[in-house]
Amino acid sequence: MASPTYQPRVNTSGNGWRNPPLGGGEGGGGRLSHQPRPDEDQSGPTGPKPRPGYGLRGPRRSPHVLTAESLASLTLPVGDDGVIIGIDPQNQPAVLSLLRPAPMEIALVGSMWMAQLLALRTVAIGARVAVETARPPAWGQMAQAAGGGQQCVSVHDVRQIAPQGPSVSSPVLVVRDMGARPPRNQLAPSPWQSVLTVLPFLGPRSPQMLGRADLVGMQRLSPEEAEVVTRIMRLPEQVGAVLPTLSDNAMLWCSRDGHQFVMTQPTEAETNLLGGPRRMD
Repeated sequence: MASPTYQPRVNTSGNGWRNPPLGGGEGGGGRLSHQPRPDEDQSGPTGPKPRPGYGLRGPRRSPHVLTAESLASLTLPVGDDGVIIGIDPQNQPAVLSLLRPAPMEIALVGSMWMAQLLALRTVAIGARVAVETARPPAWGQMAQAAGGGQQCVSVHDVRQIAPQGPSVSSPVLVVRDMGARPPRNQLAPSPWQSVLTVLPFLGPRSPQMLGRADLVGMQRLSPEEAEVVTRIMRLPEQVGAVLPTLSDNAMLWCSRDGHQFVMTQPTEAETNLLGGPRRMD
């Protein structure tokens, strides 16, 4: 039985990319299958009707053009960047710039609770934290909880910390928690690496450390300690007089440019992990 044969279709009116109009023949006035009907191209009561395959029609307006002379008048408001450590007396967010292109020395006269809170919030902005401490078990739970399972916090014994390799894409906060008389730091100063030294109280070497620090944070101090800090940091007497009366979650942050009282408010997750604010551990 012979196989049937078919005559090839010849596109006499197409151009190679589309078929001829259906129902219109050569030169007919038929509508192309992909074109909208006249009633589909009009706007309804709630706006333009969708065109099959094309979505809603966009606005028929001239594009907005900005002249070169007008570029100078454009401004983009940008706030402070860094770690939010609480609120100031005006109830505004207090932001601490802990990581910078240049090495930075920070002294914290306070509790491990405050140091761990700062470490958690530093991890939250994408930095790494390396802890050199004489009490590794006290930092272990926080280190495991930080970073959502990623290794963002590493804990090292005293004098066992290695260079951290900081960079602009991977800044590092080194926390040194070794009592009131910490040994000399073995890490060389590096850009994008800040060193936070935790002092539970002022010791014999504390005045020198506070004097060379770029930033100093203080929780509640004794009246004798407040006198020493007021003299070293050149604080107004009325500011130094407040230091012995601070609550557990209040701090005074000082730099060479000024000072600021801050009230630290832990989140529910931070409280569940670290407990409530405290001055001593």
